[in-house]
Amino acid sequence: MKKNLSKWLTIITPIVLAAVLLWPTYSYYQLNEERSALEGDSVSLEAWERSNGSDFKSARDSRLKLGLDLRGGMYVTLEVDVLEMIAASVERSSMDDDLRQVLEKTRVETDNTDLDVLSTFLKNFRATGKSLLAYFTLSQGTDVTEQAIEEKLRRDVDGAIDQALEVIKQRINKFDVSEALIQKQGTRRIQVELPDVKDDREIRKLLQTTAKLEFKRVSMNKDLVRVFMDIDRIVSGNTVEELTPDTTKADSSAVVSADSTKDSAAVAAAKDTTADSASKDPYKGLSEEEQRRKYRKDHPFTSNFDSYAISGDRSQAFTFVGLEPEKISDQATFQFFVPAENLKKLTAILKRPDVQRVIPSDIEILLGAKPEEFAKRQDPNLDIYQMYGVVRDADLAGDVIADAYPSFNPENNKPVVRMFMNPEGGERWAQITGANIGKQMAVILDSAVYTAPTIQNKISDGVSEISGMANVEEATLLATILKAGALKAPVRIIEERVVGPSLGEDSIRRGVTSALISFAVVIFFMLAYYAVGGAIADIALLLNVVLVVAALAALGGTLTLPGIAGIILSTAMAVDANILIFERIREELAAGRTLKGAVEQGYGKAWSAIIDSNITNMLSGLVLIFLGTGPVRGFAVTLIAGVVMTLFTAVVVTRAFFEIMIASGATTINLGQKKTA
Repeated sequence: MKKNLSKWLTIITPIVLAAVLLWPTYSYYQLNEERSALEGDSVSLEAWERSNGSDFKSARDSRLKLGLDLRGGMYVTLEVDVLEMIAASVERSSMDDDLRQVLEKTRVETDNTDLDVLSTFLKNFRATGKSLLAYFTLSQGTDVTEQAIEEKLRRDVDGAIDQALEVIKQRINKFDVSEALIQKQGTRRIQVELPDVKDDREIRKLLQTTAKLEFKRVSMNKDLVRVFMDIDRIVSGNTVEELTPDTTKADSSAVVSADSTKDSAAVAAAKDTTADSASKDPYKGLSEEEQRRKYRKDHPFTSNFDSYAISGDRSQAFTFVGLEPEKISDQATFQFFVPAENLKKLTAILKRPDVQRVIPSDIEILLGAKPEEFAKRQDPNLDIYQMYGVVRDADLAGDVIADAYPSFNPENNKPVVRMFMNPEGGERWAQITGANIGKQMAVILDSAVYTAPTIQNKISDGVSEISGMANVEEATLLATILKAGALKAPVRIIEERVVGPSLGEDSIRRGVTSALISFAVVIFFMLAYYAVGGAIADIALLLNVVLVVAALAALGGTLTLPGIAGIILSTAMAVDANILIFERIREELAAGRTLKGAVEQGYGKAWSAIIDSNITNMLSGLVLIFLGTGPVRGFAVTLIAGVVMTLFTAVVVTRAFFEIMIASGATTINLGQKKTA
């Protein structure tokens, strides 16, 4: 046994590795069944999330995913209308027939192609002999030259698809489509894959709606705190009118005395209750778990986020237990941070009609568009979003922005964004900034807050500098968002496919059935023709399939219907390799060699033919990966994975079996009908 240990390890190790890689997939579907069974029972579901939530998330992220053709959903290809954006950048008074002809010619040449639109436009424009200076203008403080205009147009065009990409990501995330895939394709197209979509009309409308950029004042004062308390009372089953202040409060000292390192909101509130109000303490005598449960029951809204009171440079955590808004200073401001796992529950509460009625008509409650950087620095896997109260009516719309780009502050070399407004916007901006010095102004795209900088002084020239970005990438993203309100680059759907869940289930059933039939035919043939050798090849074949699927899971791949076809094709190649080897071994046995010598010669002489055929297949797969898209690429990925696993299972694993048998004393192995010399 010891002398065969390395050979047994060659066989067993890949099996164990495949089991480890596929365990998250098995675990996910088991946990998902448990979770689905608890839908509708919020108490049990919350308890399940606390005990199994992290395991479920980890398994979901690591599992083998199913493509749209297997699970159902919507596949959309969008195209950013770059030419429309170029036309919108032209001064209205300058538009003439010559430029219209250039735009039309460019449209004809670039439609349904991946040609660079701006390069084509500039080529056609230069043929007119005119200057770009007659049609385009630049932001204030910029030298107006032909080259400067070309550079600005290039900057705008390159950023147009990034803007569309960011807007679409934000909208899809708000629509709560899980595991959506959104990525660039070519020079101006965006590919969107949306699993499990049921309302394709709503998604279609969502994708093609023009982006809405707004500037709104932040309102994070005690009035917002009072609104949050009213929401708690409504959701917990008590109306605002039914409750008096004495019904729920323990003591107003709990407002600012809670420490930022509190164990939990309920525990901190119980600890901070003063002796004078001990008789009113709703948490007295309860265990920590009972305190948490009671706090979540009494504060079903505010228990979803962490709350901080800001006074000068100090930030203190507080709870809503015993809170008396009327005793809070008018100068106090607040911050609220929501963990990603609580977003769905919190937004569902905010959408309730009875909750909407207690929110003042001039206030809007919005969430940040991206996780907070301070949390990411502490833990890269920690997603926490800030919640804002903003004035409902926008102070300024995004269409007044002429340009925006990332830059650096020369004094501290930190990233900033420079924003330029048109004359009308600059005048309005001067009034707004002058009246709100020291206050926050939120930059909002499609009802999501991207940043909320504090106004430092009155801005009279329409040129603003926004600081506070953690890095260049964040500054670039903000500049992209700001320009989304200035550039008219609409997106249009050029291709869409919708696969219903029932069709996906039918595809899975047919795909699995065809795979099983093909495997059964191959396995029966190998057993019938090559006997013991065929049995060894069949074991290697099954291992090959398991390893291909495990490799897809390890690489974060997605199994599609074409992918199943790729797996079936790879099994055929695996059997082909074994047939070459077995025929060589039979020839060597017929020539009078011993079993050991025949096996060595059979594998040695068949290797060149095996490697040639598999490399050819791999090269074909690489071409499909680089030039293909969607289902074609899925087929190519599984094909290449199958080629790699074939070289291992058909050559290494089967040889290990033969060598174990020879080492155990075998002098002959039944490889089917003997071959004559």
